[in-house]
Amino acid sequence: DGRRLEQGQQAPNVTMLTVDPRYFETIGLPLIRGRRLTDEDGMTGREAAIINQRFAQLHFPNEDPLGRRVTLSIDLQGGAAPAGGIPLSLTATIVGIAPNVRQRDFQLPDPDPVAYLPFRTDPRAFMTLLVRSQGDPTAMAPILREEVRAIDADLPLFGIQTLDQSLAQARWPFRVFGSMFAIFACIALALSAIGLYAVTAYSVTQRTQEVGVRMALGAQSNQVTWLFLRQSFGQLAGGLTLGVAGAYGVGRLFESTQLLVQTTAGDPVTIGSISLLLAIVAVAACVWPARRATSLDPLVALRRD
Repeated sequence: DGRRLEQGQQAPNVTMLTVDPRYFETIGLPLIRGRRLTDEDGMTGREAAIINQRFAQLHFPNEDPLGRRVTLSIDLQGGAAPAGGIPLSLTATIVGIAPNVRQRDFQLPDPDPVAYLPFRTDPRAFMTLLVRSQGDPTAMAPILREEVRAIDADLPLFGIQTLDQSLAQARWPFRVFGSMFAIFACIALALSAIGLYAVTAYSVTQRTQEVGVRMALGAQSNQVTWLFLRQSFGQLAGGLTLGVAGAYGVGRLFESTQLLVQTTAGDPVTIGSISLLLAIVAVAACVWPARRATSLDPLVALRRD
C-alpha cells in the first residue's frame, strides 16, 4: 500500500506459495521475526502472508515490513480464467519474515522473493503433502494412504517420495550438465597447463647458447632468470587477456541458456584461480630450464645445440 506503478512500469515478480499453518514447523524452519500462520488466517478479514528475507530486502530495504499490506496479482496471458478457483488478485498483511529457501530458479545466484499464503486464501486443485517422520520414510507410505482414504476415498495420493529424492529430481539436469562441463573444463585446463609448460620450457632451452654468452660476459643467474620471466609474463598477459575475454563470452552464452547455476560468466574466483594457476606454470617453465642453463659451464652452454 502507498506505492503506485508508473505508467508502463511492470510490477515486480514474486513467488507465491500456498502453505498450511504448520508448514514451517514441519520443515523445521523457524521464523526470523513475526508470527506463524494460524487456522483463522486466510478467512475474510484475516488475510495474512509471510515473506522471506529476499522479499523484504527487495521491497522494504529501509523499513519494517511487518504490518504492511501487499497486493499480489496473478498475470494470466490471453485473459484466460484462473484455474482451481485462484483469485486474480488478493491483498494480505505481512505477519512474519522467514529465512530464504529456494522455491525455483536454482540457477540464479540470489534466491527468489517468496510470499507464503495460507491455503484458505488461495485454494488449489492440487497440493503437496509434507510429512515429518522419525523412522524410515518409506514405511510412511501405507499409513499416509490409509489416512487420506479415511478422509476422502476418491482423493488420489501419488508421487510419494522423500524430500531428498524430490530435490535430486529437480536438480538432476543441472548436475548432469555441471558434471559434464566440469570434466571438460578439467581436461582443457590440464591440456592448457601442460602445453604452456612445454612451449615455454622449450623456448627457454633453445636459448641455452645465449645464456652461455651472457654468463661469459658476467651476467648473474638471477638476471638471466628475470630476463626469461619478463618475456614470459608479457606473452602470458596477452594470452590471458584473450582467454579471459573468450571465457567471458562463452559464459554469457551459458547464462542465456541457464546452464550456469548460482554463478556468473565473470566470476572473479574462477577466473582468478585459473589465471594464477597458469601464471605459476609459466614461472616454473621459465625458472627450471633457466636455472639448469645457468648452472652449466659457459663453454659447455656455448657448445650445446
